Amino acid sequence: MIFYFSGTGNSKWIANTVSTYQQERLISIAGEMTDPANSFHYTLQNNEKIGFVFPVYSWAPPAIVLDFIRKIRLENYHGQYMFFICSCGDEAGLTLPIIQKEAELKGLKWNAGFSVIMPNNYVSLPGFDTDPKDLEKKKLEECIPVLQRINKLIAECSPDTFECKKGSWAYLKSRIINPLFNKYQVTARPFFATDACISCGLCEKICPMRNVSVDIKPVWGDNCTSCLACYHICPNHAVQYGKATKNKHQYFNPNV
Repeated sequence: MIFYFSGTGNSKWIANTVSTYQQERLISIAGEMTDPANSFHYTLQNNEKIGFVFPVYSWAPPAIVLDFIRKIRLENYHGQYMFFICSCGDEAGLTLPIIQKEAELKGLKWNAGFSVIMPNNYVSLPGFDTDPKDLEKKKLEECIPVLQRINKLIAECSPDTFECKKGSWAYLKSRIINPLFNKYQVTARPFFATDACISCGLCEKICPMRNVSVDIKPVWGDNCTSCLACYHICPNHAVQYGKATKNKHQYFNPNV
């Protein structure tokens, strides 16, 4: 059983790849969180692995992933192999201890955790943009053998295997900047569509939280994770996030 969250496709591609290799069922965290009838109860088989795949947001797991872990109840859990894979543009910060704590509070234990370097997609603050195309291509090529190796370790149920690139100034980034990010940047309020909008509806279709509706132009609700899928999918670059995204670039994983 593999739970995943993804905005612009990096984590979805990883989740699909791991699900196929491990022959485990795949469940969308966003789909579960937006289903009003969901009980968050999941029954495990005796030999079933438990996986979580998600992007790193501001050097920590996205708030929606942590909230999901707090809600779930795993029936028939008796120490089955549990792992996570996080995609990040450069560094994962303190993602490992943060998600370890959430699991411990639920009586769960991680057996393995990995970070995978993928193309950057964060554009909502000054100084941040997508990777240049040559670097984007390089990251997409280099992540393939990395994921193949991770899949082999998971298939072997490698114990206590944690390979997360913490990076520099991890405490500052994950414990101070990340809470500020969650408080001030995880919001749809700055989103708007310019007159270049052609009402194609792609932003509505791609939003994992079902938070965008299109009549003539898109309208954003209050259930935003700042995944930026609506910005990156727009064919006319009409979706903007305040002034922060002006003249910036777009990225969507080409494999999903």
